Amino acid sequence: MQARLLRKLPVALRRRARYGRSNSVPGGPLLLDPGRNCWRIERAGRAALIVDACDYFHLVRRAMMAAEKQILLIGWDFDTRILLDHEDGDDAPPTLGSFISWLARHRPQVKVHILRWDWGATKLLARGTTLFRLINWARTPQIKFKLDGAHPPGASHHQKIVVIDDRLAFCGGIDMTATRWDTREHRDGDKRRRRPTTGRHYRPWHDSTMAVDGAAAQALGELARDRWKTAGGDPIEAPKVDSDPWPDALEPQFQDVEVAIARTRGEHKDASEVREIEALFLDVVARARRYFYAENQFFASRVVAEAICERLQEAEGPEFVILNPKIVEGWVEEEVMSPARAKLLQMLWKADRHGRLRVYTPVTASGCDIYVHSKITIVDGELLRVGSANLNNRSMGLDSECDLLIDCGRAANAGASSRIGAILCDLLAEHLGVAPNDVRSRFEATGSLVATIEELRGRGRTLVPLHIEEPNALEAAIAEREALDPERPGEYFEPTARRGLLRRLRSLVSRT
Repeated sequence: MQARLLRKLPVALRRRARYGRSNSVPGGPLLLDPGRNCWRIERAGRAALIVDACDYFHLVRRAMMAAEKQILLIGWDFDTRILLDHEDGDDAPPTLGSFISWLARHRPQVKVHILRWDWGATKLLARGTTLFRLINWARTPQIKFKLDGAHPPGASHHQKIVVIDDRLAFCGGIDMTATRWDTREHRDGDKRRRRPTTGRHYRPWHDSTMAVDGAAAQALGELARDRWKTAGGDPIEAPKVDSDPWPDALEPQFQDVEVAIARTRGEHKDASEVREIEALFLDVVARARRYFYAENQFFASRVVAEAICERLQEAEGPEFVILNPKIVEGWVEEEVMSPARAKLLQMLWKADRHGRLRVYTPVTASGCDIYVHSKITIVDGELLRVGSANLNNRSMGLDSECDLLIDCGRAANAGASSRIGAILCDLLAEHLGVAPNDVRSRFEATGSLVATIEELRGRGRTLVPLHIEEPNALEAAIAEREALDPERPGEYFEPTARRGLLRRLRSLVSRT
């Protein structure tokens, strides 16, 4: 009953009713509130953003080589056939499955726990040598492999977390599976960008994750072990070691910073609903003063679109720059998320009377689309958020997600703001095919993120405006009813009259 009443309230009132009194106002400080917009705030001695899977796969492999007692691999998917490193040169195998087996033989004291979403488990058997690898793992006491089915109907386990000895953790959007590997150059025709077994080429792929150590890594270890237990696995004891698995090749961008950990979890059996990520997104949008920059696979979240719409109507509000892939991977995703994106963006562009909203997609030197799978948000050079959550409804209240956030507005993180600004320039330089200093100098000169991108866009590798096609009647109906992208488990079965993708956005736009 309460949920039905909340849906009838105006947006701002509904936020306060759901999350309590907001402690974030436009232009004001974001006050992290454990239990509302994050789970915990923990300190990391070191933290670093890792961009694209070429570097990530290499670094996570080196870190696992340094493990002493425990490795936790928690993910949406794992493919044992993928190459973790093309040219490491050590004695360990380069492919994921063989590497894990090698660890069991050469590091018998290290226990490896692998948890994968249970949907599509039969596909594992069709992946070449995967069946034999799983049989081998089942005979190896140091390796435990489990499928995670502990989620509401229609939901997915979407976290991508690796924890090593509770001393180092990676958390972000990169799955250890096929079609993820790519370099930051996203070269056309890179021969290393091939699918396992078939050898077929796949498109350039942009992704990201974050590495943290210290108490932040320990907290992610606790979260991963809890997820393992929730999925039906035997309890895992926390390791007690003094090692340092942080890879030598990974330069920390942040030192001695506080990291907020935010989650999404759909209500299931004894597990209550968790919507910290949604609350954090709304607070982050409200926090923005100058700009809000986001890289994400989707843009289909109704509540986030409503929050952006409100800010676009302000005379002196922030700019919003969103990077999306041109076409969403997967037939279902394309049929559901792209029409929803089209509907939401049409309404937002209509509301954008001050011209502060831009949506781009990156392309290679030859104009080939680069797939954006990264989930990064940067606000005003003060907030950096990296995680697994997409900008769609299900990531706000249905799937299991985990995001990390560094807020330089906190006194403990005051010295980190220059690093976040440098990260933004570095990301834009990658997308625009220019040097980071070019981005920095243009940004300083214009004071506008939109103007900077527009001045640096050119031929070859660059950012191009995203052009959307009008969805047909069926696609529009699916998007409007949120039939396959619900905000919570019960909405799969709730009458569609009580839902609707644009049910409040239309009224917000009508004010302009």
